[in-house]
Amino acid sequence: MSFLQAVVAYDFLQKALLTSAMVGIICGVIGCFIILRGMALMGDAISHAVLPGVALSFMLGINLLIGAVLSGLLTAIAIGYVSQHSRIKHDVSIGVMFTAAFALGIILITLQKSSTDLYHILFGNVLAVRPEEMWITLVIGALVLASIYLFYKELLLSTFDATMAAAYGLPVKLIHYFLMTLLTLVTVASLQTVGIVLVVAMLITPAATAYLLTNRLSLMICWAAGLGLVSAFSGIYLSFTYNLASGATIVMTSTLLFLAALLLSPSQGLIWRGLQARRRRQQAPCGDGPVNDPDNAMLEHEVSP
Repeated sequence: MSFLQAVVAYDFLQKALLTSAMVGIICGVIGCFIILRGMALMGDAISHAVLPGVALSFMLGINLLIGAVLSGLLTAIAIGYVSQHSRIKHDVSIGVMFTAAFALGIILITLQKSSTDLYHILFGNVLAVRPEEMWITLVIGALVLASIYLFYKELLLSTFDATMAAAYGLPVKLIHYFLMTLLTLVTVASLQTVGIVLVVAMLITPAATAYLLTNRLSLMICWAAGLGLVSAFSGIYLSFTYNLASGATIVMTSTLLFLAALLLSPSQGLIWRGLQARRRRQQAPCGDGPVNDPDNAMLEHEVSP
């Protein structure tokens, strides 16, 4: 039976494709703001910090969304508080807090004596997604995409120039924690697909690939969403066809796309940049051309009429 025939025949595969597609899109979109703000490590921290909340939700028999969001936000607040009120720097605070939260989550899960649940939370199993989990993912995805659309200008300005955003009266700290909330929601939506351990790859890799392909934020978001979607579909296909772990296969597909962009991107690819540098040396051996800052170029593109 071919993959397309299996999609038509099996309900579980349809749910897996729909869920992984939404996860790929929203991870790519939110990941653009994460990497442009230099918050890749924070993304890793939040993705691991939701584990104790998920564990408590299982123990109390409540929706895992409630515990995960509270756990993620409390960890983000704790990281900010420690870094602002002590000699500890931000990256050190992240390392201390998210590892502590992750360890606490593992302890709580092992107290339930359910290694199967722990494995699925850590590494995901999208081929076994349940209808209620699929709907939660779709609702979270719609909420995240709507929030990005509605507050795009505020996120744009605070991402590239927080000082200017504060001068215009924008609540920069509130925007930061709003973004952390969206990041936590995306992490929860990704639990069943790629799991806590691999979700940071889906947050960072499609966005990093898109960053190599364009200097315009709006196009970067579209590229990242599309790349996340392609990674999700390709990963599910390879996972089903060759009986591979679904989450790991999706992540590896995304990584291969990143490597292709790293080598072949028309503006930032290593091969093309090497050829252009060689051509410039041949044409002007005594001098170099101007160096462009891709972040500044991206901001200029977005604010230009």
